[in-house]
Amino acid sequence: MLKIGKVPESVLKRSIIKQIRTKRSEIVVGAGVGEDCAAIELADDEIFVTSTDPITGTSHDIGALAVHVTANDIASSGAEVIGIMLSVLLPEGTEEEELKTIMKQAEEVCSRLNIQTVGGHTEVTKVVNQTVITATGIGKVKKDKLITTSGAKPGDDVVVTKWIGLEGTSIIAKEKKEHLLNRFAPSFVETAIGFSDYLSVVEDAKVAVSVGVTAMHDVTEGGIFGALWEVAEGSGCGLEINLLDIPIRQETVEVCEEFGINPYELISSGSMLITTPDGPEVVRQLQKSGINAAIVGKVTKGNDRVLLSGDEKRFLEPPKSDELYKIERN
Repeated sequence: MLKIGKVPESVLKRSIIKQIRTKRSEIVVGAGVGEDCAAIELADDEIFVTSTDPITGTSHDIGALAVHVTANDIASSGAEVIGIMLSVLLPEGTEEEELKTIMKQAEEVCSRLNIQTVGGHTEVTKVVNQTVITATGIGKVKKDKLITTSGAKPGDDVVVTKWIGLEGTSIIAKEKKEHLLNRFAPSFVETAIGFSDYLSVVEDAKVAVSVGVTAMHDVTEGGIFGALWEVAEGSGCGLEINLLDIPIRQETVEVCEEFGINPYELISSGSMLITTPDGPEVVRQLQKSGINAAIVGKVTKGNDRVLLSGDEKRFLEPPKSDELYKIERN
């Protein structure tokens, strides 16, 4: 059992550093005993991009989630993710094997996305009652290729990739598996759990940028409604969105109905919100790469953010607390 405080050097070497196998040529100084900083070499015409995120909504697969969520943020800027730093706070009573498992999860995703873990901090503390990981991503992008959330222009098409609610559905299915098995077939529940395999939008961003985009935003806390509001607010524009065109899996619909929550306000890593002058071509290229995508509306002049559903019309509201937090998880 790990004791309160920084983890011992032997544990650091055995269960953390030894798990880090992916290496990048840009990393001059990476994770190591006594190293408090990472050193990264970039070309003169490149911009250094960073993002940081905590994983607090679940205790399942948090090593993988930490990497995915931060890599998605970096990818939303049009940048290539090259490194990540992980700050891991463990509750008292944690066994070393759990720490090793977290690092194995993180490295598996890093290997798939070609990201090097360049450092971080690991500590056992009474301050937390479940493991908390904060991931800081590091990326690079050519100066003329940087994409922001605030770049949407009136007339742009609005595109959503994959399906909304993937992350939230997977988290709920893992946390409430026994409950769901009393209501749905095992194959249904396993499919919902497996949505965690689709949480990366790194390839979504790469394909979209190759066609041409004005703004990108990964759909996280607050769901698609939150992401739409943030793009519109940041860009100072309006929206006209057709709710029935937003892609959503039937598993997500039924899980949300079971717990009385709104799938449009559910954490949705794995889905990218894109604005582009050429929605049909972006969708075509995404689908050509095996990524589901759909045009869901238009960017408009003014500040009206309109949601259409058949003959019904209502207005988008500022983001609320994510629907995931409405579910009591034991």
